[in-house]
Amino acid sequence: MAQSIQDFHDDPRNADIRIWVNGELKHRNEAVVSVFDSGFVLGDGVWEGLRVFNGHPAFLDAHLDRLYEGAKAIAMDIGMSRAELTDAIYATLAANGMTDGVHARLMVTRGVKRTPYQDPRVTVGRATVVIIAEFKTAKPETLAEGLSLFTVHVRRGFPDVQDPKLNSHSKLNCITACIQAYTAGADEALMLDPHGFVATCNSTHFFIVRRGEVWTSTGDYCLGGITRANVIQVCREAGITVREKNFSLTEVYGADEAFVTGTFAGLAPVRQVDGRTIGDGKPGPMLARLRELYAGLVQRDVAARAASRAA
Repeated sequence: MAQSIQDFHDDPRNADIRIWVNGELKHRNEAVVSVFDSGFVLGDGVWEGLRVFNGHPAFLDAHLDRLYEGAKAIAMDIGMSRAELTDAIYATLAANGMTDGVHARLMVTRGVKRTPYQDPRVTVGRATVVIIAEFKTAKPETLAEGLSLFTVHVRRGFPDVQDPKLNSHSKLNCITACIQAYTAGADEALMLDPHGFVATCNSTHFFIVRRGEVWTSTGDYCLGGITRANVIQVCREAGITVREKNFSLTEVYGADEAFVTGTFAGLAPVRQVDGRTIGDGKPGPMLARLRELYAGLVQRDVAARAASRAA
C-alpha cells in the first residue's frame, strides 16, 4: 500500500500533549485558533519542522534563519525574538516530557483578520504562533523498504509566481502533486522544474547516486532544505563528490541509488521511480554511509546546543 514518508505509527502519548498557542500551553483538545486567522483564511504564514534528539531540536539555528527570512519576505512581524521563540520550543518540550523520538511543528501566521480578505492591512493584533510537538518518528519499514515515486505534471515554478524558497503555509501545488502521485499508486511525487529537469519531491528533497557521485538538483526551484544542505555538507567533508546540477529523468532511471531527505525522516531510500526499479531496488551502500555521516552531524549539533543551553 502506498504511503508517505511522513507516515508514522500512532503513539498513545500524543492524546494528552500540550500545545503552545500564543504563550499558553493548552491540551490538544483545547488548542485552537480563530476562524479569522490569516493562516486559516489564506494560508498566510511560514513554518518549520524540527526533530528533537536528547531534548534538543537539531539544527535549530538554520531552521530559525529560514523562518525569520521567510517572515521578512512576506513583511510579517513574528513578534518574538529568536531567544523567546527558542525558549517557547523548550517550554513545550518540557511540558510534554519530551526528549527523543519527537517531531515539532513551529507555525507562524500573520494573525487574526477583522474580515476574511487577503489584504494584510485588515489584520488586527499580533502574529499567531503555534508549536505542536508530538512523539513521532518515520515508520521503520518505510526507511528499510524505500519509497516509490511518480513524476507528476505539477511543476516547481519560477520565483516570480510563488518563490519555492519560501516555506509558506500555502502548499497547494505540493498537495496537488501529492494527490496525483498517490492516486497513481506511488508514495510521493517527483516534481520537475519549468525546464523539465528534476527539481524535488512534494515534501522532501531528491538525490541520486551515479558511479560513486551524489547528485541533486541545482536548488533553483526547491525549498532551501536544511537536511539537503547537511547531506551536501557531509559529502564534502568526507570527500564524496556531490553535484548540484540539472539532470533528467533518463539519468534518474539509470541511477545506481536514489534517496530523499527531510527533517522528519532524515535520509530514506527510493526503490522505484515511474515503475523503473532503481539499482537493485534496495537501499545501497552510499545511502548507508551518508546515514552514518548525517547521524554524526546531528550528534555534533545537538551536543553544541546542549553545551550552549547549559552555559
